[in-house]
Amino acid sequence: MAAGRFQILRTAIDGVEAVIADSSHAFARHSHDTYGIGLVERGAQTSASGRGRVEAQAGNTITVNPGEVHDGAPVGGASRAWRMLYMRPGIVAAAAQDIFEGGTREEFHAPVLDDGRVGRLVAAALAALVDSKAAAICRDERLLLLLAAVLREQAPRREGIAAAGIARARERIDADPVSPVTLDALAADCGLGRFRLVRDFARATGLTPHAYLIQRRTDLARRLIAAGNPLADAAAGAGFADQSHMTRNFTRRYGYTPGAYLDALA
Repeated sequence: MAAGRFQILRTAIDGVEAVIADSSHAFARHSHDTYGIGLVERGAQTSASGRGRVEAQAGNTITVNPGEVHDGAPVGGASRAWRMLYMRPGIVAAAAQDIFEGGTREEFHAPVLDDGRVGRLVAAALAALVDSKAAAICRDERLLLLLAAVLREQAPRREGIAAAGIARARERIDADPVSPVTLDALAADCGLGRFRLVRDFARATGLTPHAYLIQRRTDLARRLIAAGNPLADAAAGAGFADQSHMTRNFTRRYGYTPGAYLDALA
């Protein structure tokens, strides 16, 4: 079970979710299908990000890009408190079009920012987005100012791996994460040996094919729960063996249970 408190909040913008946390939970390696940006309010944590291992202290801004594999553990085992905004990629893409006037700059450029100005922008955007009485123009302005401070042109893709084959493997899992797939079938589909598939897939994504499959199923389960499906139905619909299997994976990745998420959205 998760250690600590997690509060999941709807915001006034569809596709933007806020999470307020105070926890000593050590997160398993996982990724999100959303952008994440937040503020550490107390304590400190260390995490492996797509850009190396980093440490964030109170007052630091933390970010994560969609698909970026990361974990997170409190420094010294003590609890830490933080607030996060999670945004669907389409929202950030639309904001980037405004900010850069047509350019395609859609990557958060640093996993940790020790910048008081950015921290204040995070706090202001969070406050406006969870305030049902805030004017729409206030919410939109604060979100745009925040994103303008943390976005940059997308980094080039890594070279030296079987990019086309790995892309096919990812596309197959993304298209149908519910159906079972064997390593033999996946390797044959992308024209690679099993070992090279596992090695290069992990190099490209930060996860093995199986771990990536479980991540996609967990993402799907989260969407099904958000759509109002009962937990057992969400587990079955996402391809998990049972509800307990879904709960274990969900909690390891997000720090709170599917039931807590469902209650927060009710």
